[in-house]
Order: sequence, then structure tokens, then C-alpha cells
Amino acid sequence: MSCNLGPGATNLTTGIANANMDRTRVLAITGQTDTNSLHKESHQNMDVITMFKPITKWNWSLRNAESIPEVIRRSFKISLEEKAGVTHIELPQDVAKMSSEIIPVSATEVLRSLPNMFLIKKAVKLILDAKKPLILVGNGCIRTNATFYVRKFSELTGMCSVNTFMGKGVISDKSERHLKTIGIKEADHVLLAMKESDLVIAIGYDLVEYSPKFWNSALDKKIIHIDFTPAETDTYYPPTVEIAADIELTIDSILLELEKEKQKDPGITCYPHHDIPELFKKIRKEIVQNIQEYSNDSSYPIKPEKLVIDVRNVLGENDIIISDVGVHKLWIAKIYDTFEPNTCLIPNGFCSMGFSLPGAIAAQLVFPKKTVVAMCGDGSFLMNIQELEPAVRLKLPVIILVWVDREYGLISLKQKMEFGRLGFTKFNNPDFVMLAESFGAKGYKVNSVSDLQSALIEASQSIDTPIIIAVDVDYSRNSVLLNDEYCNLPSQ
Repeated sequence: MSCNLGPGATNLTTGIANANMDRTRVLAITGQTDTNSLHKESHQNMDVITMFKPITKWNWSLRNAESIPEVIRRSFKISLEEKAGVTHIELPQDVAKMSSEIIPVSATEVLRSLPNMFLIKKAVKLILDAKKPLILVGNGCIRTNATFYVRKFSELTGMCSVNTFMGKGVISDKSERHLKTIGIKEADHVLLAMKESDLVIAIGYDLVEYSPKFWNSALDKKIIHIDFTPAETDTYYPPTVEIAADIELTIDSILLELEKEKQKDPGITCYPHHDIPELFKKIRKEIVQNIQEYSNDSSYPIKPEKLVIDVRNVLGENDIIISDVGVHKLWIAKIYDTFEPNTCLIPNGFCSMGFSLPGAIAAQLVFPKKTVVAMCGDGSFLMNIQELEPAVRLKLPVIILVWVDREYGLISLKQKMEFGRLGFTKFNNPDFVMLAESFGAKGYKVNSVSDLQSALIEASQSIDTPIIIAVDVDYSRNSVLLNDEYCNLPSQ
């Protein structure tokens, strides 16, 4: 909710656009001048409704108090509907002063659609006929109870799986059949698995996360689309079978149909893909080896892989890390082992910088007993540094881990690749320890790997004080994310 009129609304736009594209349920309420002033130039008056239309699912400007209960209920209902997103209500000052005797409209239970059995049978035939099927887990699987059913589907069918950035944790990275995260450009081990598969079962897959042109450029993939809503129209994403229904009910229906096929033909096992393809085994092995390659590295500035591993070692399986946007996001997506959904949050739709600190504050408020870590570059941290004040005032023990390089690193890397030189990407930093103390937080300046480990352990024991840990990072490693170092396995 914005507290003042026009400027409050404009300040909301980036956060609202980010939430909407990441399919986050949000109700935004903005103030407005009196309704009798909307037709002319007046103090802080602007057309907020038009400005918010492209970045929300639905919005409305209230004109009388009697309609408020219906508008509120409708805004919640639309925001919660798949695909989830942002709704927006504009409240003019004179309407806010009105009285009303209308009672709130109660919420009603909405049951999602059952899957079409003809499509279920077609999907089952594709699964039984496939040699190298692969489950693609997307953002839609982290909502409702889909995680339980996706895990059940993977375990009972024996199929290997991959996840998008926003699908991390739906299937645990402990699973030997899980090939971890896809989406780090084209040079990616996981992408090899996608290109080798003959059937992709996309569950809750949101095309905004990772374009299908990267894994289906030859248009040779059979695709089963399972999601609450129909598939987005895309040249490289033509589903062979498209099931727009409740994810949980769809998965249960497929498993039931597989069991029926087994009963009809004893030669069919309910675990048709129990044997992991050799290439997938090699890919999984290489991914794990690459993640652990620098786990014992003691050089400083610290390597990104080592930094992510050290954070993982300190946190529990249900603790939360929230990544900001920048090159560190790619390292976290690739390296950070995630075991439960919504414990590693990476914005990958609108991808706006400055997300992690306010996101960590919200997460700590919702889960006060969990350790919450905001992972951010120095550039993104400084974009929303003012959010440290409410974190201190509310006595929230969020840990803010600042990756220091005094540069917009990913932008610099792309500038070098595209133009061969840099333009306006370097900047100076404050003393992060003094900055933390000036807000009433606690700060650490790390000068070695051992310093980092000590600071993380101390920070995780804080109960009422935000902690800032500034770490110098060896970003010379960034080039491996954009070349073939992680992609040297032969096809088979």
C-alpha cells in the first residue's frame, strides 16, 4: 500500500511489476485526490489506474463506499486465481472519508477443474513410449499442495527432473534423479539433458522464467503441458498434450492411469523409467562435482562457489535465502542446494534489482523462527538501503550478505562481450560496518574465508538485530557462467 498520492503510486510500480511477473499474490492500494479534482490539474494527481493496468491483473478506482466490500473481495479473488498476480485498488481521499453499513463479502471455496480423461490417456501413452523423458518443474509448482504431488510423480515414475530458478526446492536437490536448475544461458549441463530428452513434462512451467527456444530450438520435443492454465502461445512451445487443470488432480489421474495400464499388461511396470539414462547420470555427477570444486578453497577475495557453499552449510534445510538480481543470482541458482520449496527465492520474471532486502524483511516477519538471508550485490543493496531502518525498528535478525565488487558486474560482463569496453558500471561503496552501525544494525567486514565462516555463525545466532556482512568476491569466475566450462559432456 502506498501512503501518499501520486509519488507513492509511482514508487510502487517496480515492486508491483516484479510481483506480478513472478506470479505473487499482492493487493496494492493507492491513494488519490478527491474525485471532484480528477478532471483537472491538481496536487499529486495523475492517472494511476492507466499506469498500473499493464503491470496488474485487475485494478479499480473506488467512487463510493457502498461498493468497497465487493471490490475488495473481487480483488482478492482475482489475485488468487491462477496465474496468481497483483490487483490494485485506487482510493480517493473523499471516498476514504465516507461511511457505509455494507458488511464485508465472505470468501467462498473455489474448486479447480478436473483434468480431461482423454488427454490423461494421451499423456500416459507418451510417457510409456518415451525413452528419455524429463520433468521440467516451474514456478506454478510452489503454490498450493503441488510440491507433494510433483515429488510423488517423480518418485513413482522414476523420471529425472530439472527445475527453473523459481521452481527450486519443489524436488529436493538430494534426489539422485534431480538434475538441479536450468536457465544459466545456453552453456549448461542441465540444458544437455533437456536437448537429449525425447519428452518434456512441463509442470507449472512459466515461459517468462526461461524461454523454450533455448531447449526446443529444433522443435523436436514432445511436450506434455500440465498447469492450472492453458499454455502460452510460443513458437518453441507447442504442447503435444495440453492439460489445463488442477496440477495435483492431474498428476494423480496420470498415476492412476499408469496403474491401470500395468494391470492390463503385466509387462508394463508402474515405474516405466526406473533406470536412469547413462547421460543423465553423467550430467548429475558433473553438476555435483562442479558445485563442490571450490568447497575447500581458501583464497580471498572469495570465489562465488565457495561463498554460496559456506552459506548453505550454515543454514538449515527450512531456512530461507532471498537472492537479489545480478550475477550472484546465477551463482545461487546453480550452486545453492535447495531441499524445500520457497526456501530459495530468486526473482526471475521482471528481475528488478533491490528485491532482496525488503523481501527478507517480509520473510522474517512471516517466519520469525527461521534464519533469513538476503544475498545481494553491493549495487542492488544500495538501491533499497533505507529498508534497513524498519528492519532495525522491528528488531528483525535478517542477515544481509553483500557481495562486494564496486561494480554492476553482470552489466560489465555483457558490455565487454558486446562492445569490448565498459561504460558507467563502476561505483564507490560506503564503509558497510559504519553504515550498519549508523542504522542500529551490526556490521562485519570480511577479510578472509575464515572470517566469513565466523561471521555467518555469529549472525545466525542473532535474535533481534539485523546483520550486514560485506564480502569481497572474486568475480573473475563470472565468465564460466557464459561459456562452455560447465558444458563439456558429449551427447550420446
